[in-house]
Amino acid sequence: MLFPAMIPFSFPGVPGVGCAFSTRAFGSVSLSGGEESASSLQRREFLPSLFGVKAFAEAHQVHGVRTVFEPEAQDPARTPSEQADGLATSRPGLALMIKTADCQPILLAHESGRFVMAIHAGWRGNRQDYPRVAVEEFCAHYGLEPGKLWAVRGPSLGPVASEFVNFDKEWGPEYLPWYDEACRSVDLWRLTRHQLESAGLLPGRILGLDICTFDNAESFFSYRHARRMGSRDGRQGSFIWIHAV
Repeated sequence: MLFPAMIPFSFPGVPGVGCAFSTRAFGSVSLSGGEESASSLQRREFLPSLFGVKAFAEAHQVHGVRTVFEPEAQDPARTPSEQADGLATSRPGLALMIKTADCQPILLAHESGRFVMAIHAGWRGNRQDYPRVAVEEFCAHYGLEPGKLWAVRGPSLGPVASEFVNFDKEWGPEYLPWYDEACRSVDLWRLTRHQLESAGLLPGRILGLDICTFDNAESFFSYRHARRMGSRDGRQGSFIWIHAV
């Protein structure tokens, strides 16, 4: 199955918040990684007009646990320098962008539509409980109740494709509930749901686009698939924004 260039998404009953997930058909949104930078730059310059916003923000993602609140607009022609794996804003007209190629993009919005957040969670992020940490910081920073948040996880490495041959060294016994010994894989989707629930999100408000990037590498960039093929790959973008008034 081939997917369109952009997959739009809306949280139920949340006014004024837009979300979108790009695919391989749109092309890479990163200035490095598998494609000519000139082509990526053209796409990056086009993003604000595509979503009807003034600008976008991004970070230099490092598989850590740092979140930037109220980030500045990004120059599309420059690689971001600030290291972080989460962005949050209350500013209308600024899209938050997370770049992935197997890792989980997690987008969150308060039910008022006035606060949004975007999280990059690779397996190292899950290993550090970053989804829970990020939500708790988000709520503390803006004075929000976690039960009034919505979350959606975008296309990412699925439960069977997330193989870890060195599970004991990379994870540890506390993560055995999410480990399938038969296929030596960790169900990162289910683990993320658990971590979001631990932060106080209601189960019915945790949504997901259950699309495995590895198994759908013809439609999505996949680091693991590209590595198996001996090639480099680009990055798709996941976006969330508050509509400008």
